[in-house]
Amino acid sequence: MNKLVAIAYPDTATAERVRGELVEATKEHLLQLDDAVVVERQPDGKVKLHQAMSPSGTGAAGGALWGGFIGLLFLAPLFGMALGAASGALAGKFSDVGVDDDFMKKLGASIPEGGSALILLGRSDAPEKVIERVGSYGGEVLQTSLKPEEEERLRSALGESVATA
Repeated sequence: MNKLVAIAYPDTATAERVRGELVEATKEHLLQLDDAVVVERQPDGKVKLHQAMSPSGTGAAGGALWGGFIGLLFLAPLFGMALGAASGALAGKFSDVGVDDDFMKKLGASIPEGGSALILLGRSDAPEKVIERVGSYGGEVLQTSLKPEEEERLRSALGESVATA
């Protein structure tokens, strides 16, 4: 089951470095990410989302490939690629997968100006290894869908004081 984790950092560079570490962890099969977005609260108070990938760009690439293939069948591959890319980009724009953009913007509004947050959606079969990998960056847990004991381990690894029960 996918878990949502949102961690605040003092700046965008740190959030981007942590996202980079997590992308490396996916390559090592420690983690499966469905979404990883850096939310930046700019000095003027505006919230900016730094998506890992563009849905419209991905749709355009897939559409161009299929459009070109279908165009070959009708002896018009360039026209098919152009039409496929346009329709794929449009479909990608309207099919936003992952964490809801409105949720991320509302969360971003709660971050201090100049700060950032990393919002992740994914799952891991080795959460201890993932936490160990990013714990040195610190951060403050804003929100999770983790079980209470998992969230406590994460907070402790990030250096937050954890209330004992």
